[in-house]
Amino acid sequence: MALRSDWSQRSCSMARGLDILGDPWGMLVLREVFFGNGRFDAMKARLGAADSVLTRRLAALVDAGLLSRRPYDDGGRQRQEYVLTAKGEDALPVLNAVVIWAEKHLPAPSEQAHMFVVHSGCGQRTTSADSCTACGERLTADNTSWHSLTRTDHPVPLATAPAAQKSAQQNGTAA
Repeated sequence: MALRSDWSQRSCSMARGLDILGDPWGMLVLREVFFGNGRFDAMKARLGAADSVLTRRLAALVDAGLLSRRPYDDGGRQRQEYVLTAKGEDALPVLNAVVIWAEKHLPAPSEQAHMFVVHSGCGQRTTSADSCTACGERLTADNTSWHSLTRTDHPVPLATAPAAQKSAQQNGTAA
């Protein structure tokens, strides 16, 4: 069953982008993977999502090329975890923009319910989704941390796509 209407063939770039990035569960799944939390059970626990919801969102993000599956050994049993692709990593400014907008315009239900975008290079919070407002450097997953006060007392460096996928994207080939 489709998650919603298919906007992938619309003439509007925003509509096509929202076809992939406009689903709240999908965005929350991406948040978890950027936080380095790519295993199904860990995501399920953190998100409180039903198996069917999480399974569909993960499949949609894999089909769209934002995530890929990577095998890992779970005590003698091989399982799959989800990792960012270079295409998924490129969604970072969208997620940063949502965080920054929410912090600016929406009241937090508690003092701990805050999340900040931090440029790891200079250690400063930023109010721009794509560049550091303190030093001007372009934000990437390699140099950005998120500080979620409900998770930790310090900023968490973001997960990145495996180097082979980044190299393939830069060379114009699929990984």
